[in-house]
Amino acid sequence: MTSDFLVIGAGIAGLTFAIRAAAHGSVIVLTKGKALDSNTAWAQGGIASVLPEGFRDEGDSVELHIADTLDAGAGLCKEDAVRTIITEGAATISDLTSQGVNFDKENGGGHFALGKEGGHSKRRILHARDTTGREIAESLVEVARKTPNLTLLEDHFTIDLITTGKLGMVTEDRVIGAYVLEKKTGEVRIFRSDRVVLATGGCGKVYLYTTNPDSSTGDGVAMAWRAGASVANMEFIQFHPTCFYNPAAVGAEARSFLVSEAVRGEGAILINARGEDFTKKADPRGSLAPRDIVARAIDREIKRTGAPCVYLDVTQKPPGFMRERFPFIYEKLLSFGLDCEKQPIPVVPAAHYQCGGVVADVNGKTTIRGLYAIGEVACTGLHGANRLASNSLLEGNVMARRALEDILLHYGVAKHADEAPGIPEWHHGDVAVPDELVVIYHNWDELRRLMWDYVSIVRTDNRLRRAATRLRNLKKEVREFYWGHRVTADILELRNLIAVASLVVDCALRRRESRGLHHTLDYPGTDERFLRDTVLRRF
Repeated sequence: MTSDFLVIGAGIAGLTFAIRAAAHGSVIVLTKGKALDSNTAWAQGGIASVLPEGFRDEGDSVELHIADTLDAGAGLCKEDAVRTIITEGAATISDLTSQGVNFDKENGGGHFALGKEGGHSKRRILHARDTTGREIAESLVEVARKTPNLTLLEDHFTIDLITTGKLGMVTEDRVIGAYVLEKKTGEVRIFRSDRVVLATGGCGKVYLYTTNPDSSTGDGVAMAWRAGASVANMEFIQFHPTCFYNPAAVGAEARSFLVSEAVRGEGAILINARGEDFTKKADPRGSLAPRDIVARAIDREIKRTGAPCVYLDVTQKPPGFMRERFPFIYEKLLSFGLDCEKQPIPVVPAAHYQCGGVVADVNGKTTIRGLYAIGEVACTGLHGANRLASNSLLEGNVMARRALEDILLHYGVAKHADEAPGIPEWHHGDVAVPDELVVIYHNWDELRRLMWDYVSIVRTDNRLRRAATRLRNLKKEVREFYWGHRVTADILELRNLIAVASLVVDCALRRRESRGLHHTLDYPGTDERFLRDTVLRRF
């Protein structure tokens, strides 16, 4: 299949781009699962934006939002990227509301209700109760399905990007399409386009405990890396401080249920088993300090006391508050047997967001011609060493709009894919159906556990080297399995997870300091020599 634009991923970034691009040419959107399986749909808290005068929190400004973002990023943000994305916040809200997104309004008024989260000095988080991401995802999917010139293909797993370099050409390397597994038939198809946009989200499932959906296996970073794109700052994995802890809960949904940071923004306090607010020792902002600080404070408290968790206490709020402001969280916790208006919520940190990714400018342009990366899969310099809460949905929308403008400026709308060299049919050493799926599942579990034990909130060189050694062995085992059997979604996800885990470890070993989300006991302080991105280049 040939299209003017090929988009891989169907979250806020991918669908915002696709809907707009359809006015300029044919668009195919590929998603490996269902359209509503994206990271976007799981986002609870909201989207950060400074609204026009008269609609914003008193004293708030774009400059203050920029300052909060730079502070959270621990010195590694690119200020020009931060300024560009934050400045376009009001335009993003206008764009989303025009697509049918309904943000909460103040009681009886026309103004948006604004929340506050960790690291923000003012209330500037727009939300749709506590299912903001779901509201955005459903609205965009509905618009996409009705948009002429746009084809949304679910259950299509992109295996690898196709570039002229891979085909043996010695001229400028550029992307010309992708090999894609149609999960229903098991057939591998060729999708041709010289404008390919990666919008695949993050890699949370590389860890044993994560707030991410099962689809978050780092596919975009892995395939871009294999294609030769540069990757940076993968050592900066953000751990959300408040993932619901219930050892008796059954199922991945129960074990990875996120309690939004917006709950702390409305006054909830983190306490230990004795009822003490231990976070004040780490930062005067306490429970509303940036996520890296709060997650480390929880990690230290758990290790110091030997307790399995800490608690998020919202019982001081008036009766009915949680039921009204956070109905999804309230009802979900109630289904697990906990009334959060009467009992503190047991919580632990869990992997949440990758701040690194495929090296891209603020327009999404990568180091491979024609390949763009937008949203969480990209590393633009917005987040630096730690993401400011609720900047991610904003980034996805802004980058999507800017990427389209850049593509139209540099490539126009004329078809070039048909002029590309012939692409060989998919050839894969063996077509045998995997007969020992237990190998895949064992390696999957081992990978996620070793990343949690050795490469999580607090690290050491010794732990990182142990992880690197085991990852080399796992990579070899999975390579043999990959080439020895017919490709399946399980094999592809494991292959991508191991690639991304290796990038995380390699980046972490190169950063010999503690900064933002990367904290190592061997180098507990910051070091000005490492005030730079950790960039990995394949070739």
